Amino acid sequence: MNISEFEDGYEDKERIRGVIVTTPISRLSLRKPIVVGATDSVVAAVNAMNEHRTGCVLVHRDGKLTGILTERDILTRVVFRSGDRSLLVEAVKTKNPETLPASATIAHALNMMSVGGYRHIPIVDGAGNAIGVLSVRDIVDFIVELFPDGVYNLPPTPDKAIAKTRDGG
Repeated sequence: MNISEFEDGYEDKERIRGVIVTTPISRLSLRKPIVVGATDSVVAAVNAMNEHRTGCVLVHRDGKLTGILTERDILTRVVFRSGDRSLLVEAVKTKNPETLPASATIAHALNMMSVGGYRHIPIVDGAGNAIGVLSVRDIVDFIVELFPDGVYNLPPTPDKAIAKTRDGG
């Protein structure tokens, strides 16, 4: 029996939906969280983000997660108008960020990211200790792995997909 492109596309959609709804975050390769203290300077936090090439740091006080400081926080809340470089992370972090356990599904994380406008979610253990950070990129990488041939075999730029000369084919 021949399967039409429509039916094949529907099966792919259903397969992805099923995988996203049932796969726990713990199956993803979470990066180790980069942690700063609440009394560290914002400059130190930004340096940590740059050094580790990440868009956020988790904020701890007395060993407990108390916040998350993201690129967006830096852009919207930090202003060095007076040249004051002693601004503390505590003053600009997002307090009490929403978190997820590693057992939560990718669908739950996607919903939280979409509804809350988040790009990063701290992943915590049963005691509330940070064990990782889930980013939008982690989810995109996971979805790409569902279609390795279809994604990895794409040309680097869409306009290069069609040969423009006889020699390009």
